[in-house]
Amino acid sequence: MSFRIKMYFCTVIYPSSFEEKIGFKKIRQSLEMHCQSAIGKRFAEKMNFSESTVHIERCLRQTEEYRQIILFEDKKPYGDIFDVIEELRRIRTIGTFMEPEALTELRITLTSILVMCDFLKSKALEDKYPELNLLAETIDINPALSGRIEHIIDEKGEIRDNASEHLADTRRKIRSAQSDSEKKLRQVLKQAKKAGWTPEDVEPGIRNGRMVIPMQAAHRRQIEGFVQDESATGQTVYIEPAAVLENNNKIRKLEHEERREIIRILTAITDDIRPESESILEGLRFIGMLDFIRAKAKYAIETESRKPLIFSDYQIKWKSAIHPLLHLKLKKEDKKVIPLDIELNSEERILVISGPNAGGKSVCLKTIGLLQYMLQCGMLVPAKEESGSCVFSDLFVDIGDEQSIENDLSTYSSHLVGMKKLMQVAGKKTLFLIDEFGTGTEPHLGGAIAESVLEFLEEKKSMGVVTTHYSNLKLLADKHKAIINGAMLFDTKSMAPLYTLKTGKPGSSFAFEIAAKIGFPKQLLKEAEKKSGSKHFSFDQQLQQLEIDKKELDKKQIKVDVADAFLTEIIAKYEALNSDLQQKKQDILAEARKEAENILKGTNKTIENLIREIRESQAEKEKTKALRAKLEKEKERIRKESESAKKAKSKLPLKKGALEKKAERVVPLKKGDPVRLKQQKAVGEIIQLLGDEAMVSFDSFKLKTPLDRLEYYSGKVPSRTSGTNYSSIVHDLHKRATNFDLKLDVRGKRTDEALDLVRKFIDDASLLSIHELRILHGKGNGILRVMIREQLLKTPEVEKAEDEHLEFGGHGITVVKLR
Repeated sequence: MSFRIKMYFCTVIYPSSFEEKIGFKKIRQSLEMHCQSAIGKRFAEKMNFSESTVHIERCLRQTEEYRQIILFEDKKPYGDIFDVIEELRRIRTIGTFMEPEALTELRITLTSILVMCDFLKSKALEDKYPELNLLAETIDINPALSGRIEHIIDEKGEIRDNASEHLADTRRKIRSAQSDSEKKLRQVLKQAKKAGWTPEDVEPGIRNGRMVIPMQAAHRRQIEGFVQDESATGQTVYIEPAAVLENNNKIRKLEHEERREIIRILTAITDDIRPESESILEGLRFIGMLDFIRAKAKYAIETESRKPLIFSDYQIKWKSAIHPLLHLKLKKEDKKVIPLDIELNSEERILVISGPNAGGKSVCLKTIGLLQYMLQCGMLVPAKEESGSCVFSDLFVDIGDEQSIENDLSTYSSHLVGMKKLMQVAGKKTLFLIDEFGTGTEPHLGGAIAESVLEFLEEKKSMGVVTTHYSNLKLLADKHKAIINGAMLFDTKSMAPLYTLKTGKPGSSFAFEIAAKIGFPKQLLKEAEKKSGSKHFSFDQQLQQLEIDKKELDKKQIKVDVADAFLTEIIAKYEALNSDLQQKKQDILAEARKEAENILKGTNKTIENLIREIRESQAEKEKTKALRAKLEKEKERIRKESESAKKAKSKLPLKKGALEKKAERVVPLKKGDPVRLKQQKAVGEIIQLLGDEAMVSFDSFKLKTPLDRLEYYSGKVPSRTSGTNYSSIVHDLHKRATNFDLKLDVRGKRTDEALDLVRKFIDDASLLSIHELRILHGKGNGILRVMIREQLLKTPEVEKAEDEHLEFGGHGITVVKLR
């Protein structure tokens, strides 16, 4: 049995397998997989538990800032990184030089470093991401160095012809000599084919760096020359004809001259790199650190982790905490982890958890230990933002079997060795986590020793959590204020664990209930119940059932509150509708009166004109008759207009949704207002206004979005613990942000299928506040491109759609910019 003592700050982490026991080893492996460079992987391997609050805070801020970059920044500069550290150390010796492959890797890495530095140092982001900006601030790499390397080495990693005049001239001579040799060789080969000394399909080859002709061994003496090689069977020989010998010697000489010039060029560029090697090494450390921070940020998004608080006072406070490994496992099965709520402080420092086997006690214990270790390694944790903990110096865990064959230790002996070590280091900065405290020996004696150890740890003011089935440990809460009980709830009706921790009362092991459920003989259970004492048995049952009933009542109360809020909203809508109808009625009557007056005025004027015409015509019979007909026609017109107006006004001009608009808030949104995304149900709160955008908090998730996508919520704001769909909204947004690809490939799709994909692509990008996208549709006949462009230009969210730059795809790719 061994333990690991980390020498910095005299920190004690016990046992040596601590990381494996709590599951952190798998998290470290996940981080290494998320790293894209060997340098980043080394940072992940060396990540250590720390008790420096300043160091932990800095690591947490760096990871949170990178998480924000991944989630909300349109451009995420990140290039390839090669580990050229050993190569840079090797060339410290004068006269050494870097090979083209190493120089190519160095150039690519230098470009990545410079791009990342420019991104973090930009005026728009330096205040947004101060911790990452601070990392980039100290990096000072000569940008011309990358250009000098690119000048002599091409994209294939080969020395360019124009790297020097002498190299260009030498290669020109080599190509000329090779051309002459090939011409002469083909003449000899043509003669050999004609004479039948070699097959018709044979072509010249290269052996030992020299140009040769394959020939049948039987005719080897027909051509004057030198045998450079032969086949495995000896039936084919490779002859270098005497006609090309001199030329081949010239080529070999020129190739040696070319290599000497290349070495001179490589030595010269290496001499330029050598003085810059220290600043380049700093740059490599910087980009490797960023790679590691990025890996932590990606893992945080994957596990829905957030930046925890670090408390200056003595306390642990985890709200809706989940075990990240269990979360990822159940996520694949489309299941969810039941979150953990736990609070310990200077007054209540030790939690004794009891409850049935397989009820979640060990998972609870490991979750507490894992989250604390993650925090003190500078990682974000899967819990609500108000969660956090103080910093501990010593972590002690006793989970599982630690028996040692080498040291001849039994299970119980190994537990005692662990307890002894814990008591040696126990203090106010010690966090201990012990599973099945006191087991491994005779229950009465094991329970007594466990009780004594727990009282000792309480005196030392250590903080910790233990799980147990022993009643004497449950009763310690009555003797010591610093010790509290907790229970993993169990539904006695369905005989199933609820995996929920409830502090304040002890839990039962439900040994009899579980035994009955699996079909244990009833008579034996009755005998056992008599021996154990039925009163104690009944009390445990009632205590647990009270907690279950209380939980059910809480759920029903939530439903009543939701129904009450819905009824209040309906009444408000009814009153608004009634008021709107009354107002419309008054408006219609007033308008009808006004139109009636206009009709009467027009009618009177018409009658007066007719009377005047009758008088002027001195009541001629035909004229009077015509005027009467005209009067009747005018009356009919007026009657029809009146009826038409009446029908039009009888229809109330209330559009669908007018009721909601009546009560809709029209004043500008401000900080603290309850709002929701249009077409969404989740209600959040504005916590910050950023010009035309707002930062909205949905439960513990924050979202930055344009103001015009928000609407004021006038109803009752639902409780954050009411079982609403906040977590699903957060999960959905996290999932979309993590998996969203900025490029959509619709090549080979039918037009209707492609348009549907484009529509969904734009919707998702709009929801995630992404401003630039690319759609790869290919060139072809251009039909798909035209249809997609037409749809994009009709989409309100799209500001502009244009061809990609010619060198990146031209007409085959459409660049979409969103508003």
